[in-house]
Amino acid sequence: MSASIHRPEFRPDAPYAGSHGARPASAAPSGPHGAPALPPAPVWERNPALCAGVIIAVTTLVRLWFVLSGQLDLVQDESQYWDWSRRLQLSYYSKGPLIAWLIHGWTALLGDTETGVRMGAVVNSALAQTLLYLGAARLFRAPALGVLTLFVANATPLFMASGVLMTTDSPLLLCWAGALFCLHWISLEPRRRAPYVLLFACMALGVLAKYMMLGIAGVAVLWLWGLSRHGLLARGVAWRVLAVMLAGAAVGMLPILAWNISNDWVSFRHVATLAGVAGKAAKTFLTPERLPEHLGAQAGIITPWWLGLMLVGGWRALRHACKGHAGTPGASPNGVPDAGRLRRDILLAAGFWPMWGGMTLWSLHTRIYPNWPAMSYVAGIMLAACCLSDLIAARRRDAVLEPGGAPATVWRKLVPAWAVLGVLTFGLVHAQDALPLPPRYNPATRLKGWADLGEHLDEVRRQLPDPGRVFFFSDAYDMTASLAFYAPGQPVTYCADFGRRMSQYDIWPSPADKVGWDAVLVRRDGPNMPRQLAAMFDSVQVTRYQSTHRGKPGREFWVVVLRGFNGNWPSSGSGAY
Repeated sequence: MSASIHRPEFRPDAPYAGSHGARPASAAPSGPHGAPALPPAPVWERNPALCAGVIIAVTTLVRLWFVLSGQLDLVQDESQYWDWSRRLQLSYYSKGPLIAWLIHGWTALLGDTETGVRMGAVVNSALAQTLLYLGAARLFRAPALGVLTLFVANATPLFMASGVLMTTDSPLLLCWAGALFCLHWISLEPRRRAPYVLLFACMALGVLAKYMMLGIAGVAVLWLWGLSRHGLLARGVAWRVLAVMLAGAAVGMLPILAWNISNDWVSFRHVATLAGVAGKAAKTFLTPERLPEHLGAQAGIITPWWLGLMLVGGWRALRHACKGHAGTPGASPNGVPDAGRLRRDILLAAGFWPMWGGMTLWSLHTRIYPNWPAMSYVAGIMLAACCLSDLIAARRRDAVLEPGGAPATVWRKLVPAWAVLGVLTFGLVHAQDALPLPPRYNPATRLKGWADLGEHLDEVRRQLPDPGRVFFFSDAYDMTASLAFYAPGQPVTYCADFGRRMSQYDIWPSPADKVGWDAVLVRRDGPNMPRQLAAMFDSVQVTRYQSTHRGKPGREFWVVVLRGFNGNWPSSGSGAY
């Protein structure tokens, strides 16, 4: 009689090993009565450090090549932060000062170029990947899981963008991941000083990068509560962790508070308006039509398959964090809970669900920008990697089943497709010119053409009677920022208020000292121009300009040549933040 081989199915409620404490497949013995052994372990289990090093090195080189190749002009947020870096302050209208400080440092080394602005993103991405691998390999004691985490991260558009675009999410991701691993390190070695010191630094720098870092305090509270429920929290750890996080946040907030005291607390007014607790959005409590838009955006920046694995992994981690691993398949011998896996599940569940779930629920009230839940995906990619690890292990078991065995699940069959799609996504995102899409259907087209516009503006300026007495402006902060970088000579630019919300440019001086100068206005909309222009200048001439980028159509602009500025600078007084 031949021996039957039991094949467990992959279920959302099943416990997962996630490569932690698992016996290497290459060492698995033959089954009873001579049943075949599992195939050799994959290379990332046999040589995880080598695989991690290759992934980090290759992806970093590809990102560096992308930045140097000039495939994509600076996105407007990058231009804004670069413009901030030219006027260093303790804080700024919508964000803390860290992004401006970092860009200032890199451009001091590499010049005021696209490479100088973006080099920080490339370096931050390499550091974040190194941190993710070392955290999984040494703190979770799961090196193979660390490799899969790197693969998932580099196959998600959100992480890809963070690796080449120098926005506030780039340093924030590094600080957030560092804080998460510091919490886990503290739970393992509560008497060590190093994790507390690093946690303090992550909090201070993270708050300087983006106010969202304050949200990790809520993650820490839930993490502490989860450890305490299972008797895994050493005495005094809770108070030390909370005190260190509070001190780090306070240090990070000091320059921000000092700046806001002198600027009518505009940063806090702005954040309250965006969050829907002030302004017009606060008057409408429920806007359920925004939920599908929010979920669609999340699937777009993460991809549907990785988001699906994150949700499955997050659900299982939450169940295990609540119930423990005792008495479940994959637990330690004799039904004793695996403390290491339980600590990990508590951390990842706390790191994923509060922010992801909270943002999803809040989208029923106000608009949630696609990148707002971004930090929940630091834990999310590790949760997806845990599921991916189990699916790969199940596929290897499938290879030795007898013909009469149960068929493989759809989840297992799709693993190769997800891997191929991830590699293709990475390749296409970093090879914009290879995208087989007409420019009108390419979402990146609207980000291109600024360099060409800059050359056109130089020609326009030279045709005016006195090219040295011409200033540039727009009526939107993001357009104004891009003008600052790409207009000839990278001049100081201005943002006219024809009826918009406030921005950093309203805090800086207006062109009141340029009476008698000519000007060039660049807008995204046309041909009808704001009626206030007639009261500001002697003459108004409107033209449409179709930019190009590397021989292909780029963004369309409306360029307005204005003669004889009379000093009348508009201010709508809308009071919108």
